[in-house]
Amino acid sequence: MNEMTETATEAAVNAAASNRSVKMRGDKVGVFYGEKQALFDVDLDIYEHEVTALIGPSGCGKSTFLRCLNRMNDTIDGCRVTGKLTLDSENIYDPKIDVVELRARVGMVFQKPNPFPKSIFENIAYGPRIHGLVKSKGDLDEVVAISLQKAGLFEEVKDRLNEPGTGLSGGQQQRLCIARAIAVSPEVILMDEPCSALDPIATAKVEELIDELRENYTIVIVTHSMQQAARVSQRTAMFHLGNLVEVDATDVIFTNPSDPKTQDYITGRYG
Repeated sequence: MNEMTETATEAAVNAAASNRSVKMRGDKVGVFYGEKQALFDVDLDIYEHEVTALIGPSGCGKSTFLRCLNRMNDTIDGCRVTGKLTLDSENIYDPKIDVVELRARVGMVFQKPNPFPKSIFENIAYGPRIHGLVKSKGDLDEVVAISLQKAGLFEEVKDRLNEPGTGLSGGQQQRLCIARAIAVSPEVILMDEPCSALDPIATAKVEELIDELRENYTIVIVTHSMQQAARVSQRTAMFHLGNLVEVDATDVIFTNPSDPKTQDYITGRYG
């Protein structure tokens, strides 16, 4: 009976996934830092309007893979990426690709909140202004307000938009960084342990925000927290020693993983 139920669950998951389009795809992705290989032949589909969580022990390659998705690894000397990564079926490592435009389409929120040393308003306005997304001051005001609303921050800061972004609390700063990413109308948002520097209340607000944002964006999150992955994601990918061990619907990964390494990691036998 159990076997039948598990098979039915997996079939339902696969059917649901087939109804969504793949937004980004990794095909045999490898990453080298000089002679050292950090990722090995990773095949991973990231579905539109889902949260995909990347989990695994420290140094397993999950952040390395995340940084491949908007070519942040380009900034590291001696880093080489092999295989193929696509956004809407377009190879993002094609020499013709404008990396600045790619990073507007695939935004990033880092582990530690990093607002610019500017006002709250200017933190949000900077991206739309340099990308030429607004034609007037009125347009810019609207983009700033909408971005802050989408990040769940507008009501808290609407009367102090000219104050420094660095004066906000840690949780507010992280939501400001999310608003800053949203302001350039990305299609994908990458989050590298966005709550690791936050207290539980701020973490809960960011997690709630992630759940709301997936209606309009595709989200990939690296997290060390099993509970967070279970709460916010629809699909989970398990990495270990630079290899993708398995990927499946989050509830399957946490209740019926196919690989013993995943089982051992989520039950705390190593990490």
